[in-house]
Amino acid sequence: MKEKKLPSASKNCCSTTIDTLLAILYKKSRETVEHSKRLGEYCYAIGQRLGLSSKEMEEISLLALLHDIGKVGIHVNILHKPGALTSGEWEEMKKHPGIGCRIARSIPELSVISDLILSHHERWDGKGYPRGLKGEEIPLSCRILAVADSFDAMTNDRVYRKAMEKEKAIQEIESNAGTQFDPRIAEIFVKIMTDIEMGCVSVQ
Repeated sequence: MKEKKLPSASKNCCSTTIDTLLAILYKKSRETVEHSKRLGEYCYAIGQRLGLSSKEMEEISLLALLHDIGKVGIHVNILHKPGALTSGEWEEMKKHPGIGCRIARSIPELSVISDLILSHHERWDGKGYPRGLKGEEIPLSCRILAVADSFDAMTNDRVYRKAMEKEKAIQEIESNAGTQFDPRIAEIFVKIMTDIEMGCVSVQ
């Protein structure tokens, strides 16, 4: 069956909606355009090696951009807190996937990624949130994003800590394969980063 494409007007509407949501997110949470771009590149590289379809690649690209959109509903003091969150603050922070899911469901062009947004903090071992999904119960796009997002978070400064060296971050990905991360995705990502360091490939 030939894949249907959105009419130009729909694409333009979707683009405008995404730009508006991202502008709100960047202003409130200090997420950056550069962070979203890096995530998109990492996810694209992993998707290529997995042989994902063009539809799957479009979905994961949208997810990389909008996975944290629910943070617009979290109090700014929590988002910008330089120290460890209290248990109450952490419970509040954990609401952002559900908030993001509801935002996406309310926008027809983004409803396709609403469940992906809801599931982007699930863990391979079932200890993630909000639903405690385990293994392949977690959507593939979310398993890919989990590795890419963790690596980018570790290798860039945050309000609560300084960035770590890429080599250390890669070791963390390897150490958490099979617990936090899908071991297959972790292995592919480590191979991609090794190839980049060796100059064999670029991210895109």
